[in-house]
Amino acid sequence: MRRAHTVEQVRTAEEAAFAVTPDGALMQRAAAGLATALADLLGHVYGARVLLVVGAGNNGGDTLHAGARLARRGAAVDCVLLSPDRTHHGGLAALRAAGGRVVQTPGPSYDVAVDGIVGIGGSGPLRPEAAALVGSLSHLTWVAVDTPSGVGVDGGLVDGPHVAADLTVTFGTHKPVHLVDPGARACGVVHLVDLGLDLPPAPVEALQEHDVAALLPQPAPAAHKYTRGVVGVRAGSADYRGAGVLSVSGAACGLAGMVRFVPAGSLEEAAPVIALVQAAHPEAVVGTGRVQAWVVGSGGGDSSAEQLRAALADDVPVVVDADALSVLEECGGVAGRPAVLTPHAGELARMTGVPREEVEADQLGSARRAAARFGCVVMLKSRHTVVAHPDGRVRVTTVGPPWLATAGAGDVLGGLVGALLAAGLSAYDAASVGSWVHGAAAALARPEGPVSAAEVARAIPELCARLLREGP
Repeated sequence: MRRAHTVEQVRTAEEAAFAVTPDGALMQRAAAGLATALADLLGHVYGARVLLVVGAGNNGGDTLHAGARLARRGAAVDCVLLSPDRTHHGGLAALRAAGGRVVQTPGPSYDVAVDGIVGIGGSGPLRPEAAALVGSLSHLTWVAVDTPSGVGVDGGLVDGPHVAADLTVTFGTHKPVHLVDPGARACGVVHLVDLGLDLPPAPVEALQEHDVAALLPQPAPAAHKYTRGVVGVRAGSADYRGAGVLSVSGAACGLAGMVRFVPAGSLEEAAPVIALVQAAHPEAVVGTGRVQAWVVGSGGGDSSAEQLRAALADDVPVVVDADALSVLEECGGVAGRPAVLTPHAGELARMTGVPREEVEADQLGSARRAAARFGCVVMLKSRHTVVAHPDGRVRVTTVGPPWLATAGAGDVLGGLVGALLAAGLSAYDAASVGSWVHGAAAALARPEGPVSAAEVARAIPELCARLLREGP
């Protein structure tokens, strides 16, 4: 599990560590990890040209001590001090003693620029002087120290000039900004340096491969299709026939024992949709009956309210997707039962009455507020999908190629989450595992893209087989 702790949690852990470690030991560990990461990025140290952009405080101290280590190995290290009166004195002395130079104006070319401007205690965008300097060096490869300066640490907010890093070297633990967009986009690749901190449970997590393998449902030796769970799918309409097929495709991934498809309207009216579903999945059963979870909404059109009410009448866990999201409150909501809502930013904006831009700018906060408001798990679909529990816990999915942004992919995801619910996972686990498997299946189906929604669905069983074979 990749765990992301808040600034307050990290500071508390660091204070406890300071009390039992020699003075400056944590900074030296951080500096050593940063210097090693820089050396790996450069490929060589001797003769490399390194620019340090240094602000006040310990973040600048980490940067200066790392620069000193590189200078002692033969790198040419220049340093620009943005707050000369508040520069970390020990770090600056170490850099100068190793042969590093303080310069007023950076030279014409460097192999890498290191962002030591603001640490985790900073807030808001870069100040004008720093923003101008960073902007003039935008052609360089940037490495951020702990977090990119100018980006919100706890919420991943970006509101003005900031460093866009190619690599971020963070210390002790990940922070929410490393996982949550839009801030995560400014981090580039994130490298963690372990400082041995004693940390509490993290409010934001990202499942890793072994976590997903441990959570995947597996049948008991004496299992049959009903004990493994029946997932019901109410999706598709005369106008959106393919949505029913793709929803069933996600549900028919093999993680549940059976799929039951219930079309809108009479069987005669739904005959074209039924024919498509049965042609793609002859094992799916058409018609009402007992289920352990419902998936409702993909391509439902005008029938969405009717389909959602019918699903809610069963009093079983439910996945509310696509068109059904717009009629959720009209149908009485889902509070009191295990449920997963699966909006993208535009849908969540309509559900909560805020501009889409606000949702996209604060994805972590938007998902958390929606989960609390609707009393269920909310899966805000995006590049890094945010799964929020009503109690404030969050899991972020960081796998999945950009090619996954394709028509029908959400229909497959809804069906997959429904299968996991029917198989017995909690709504929080079903949503976070389903999101991870969905993204990883897209990468497996076509690592370099493009990939279609149907290909993603077909890749899910093979991906799950690999996870189960390798084990947690």
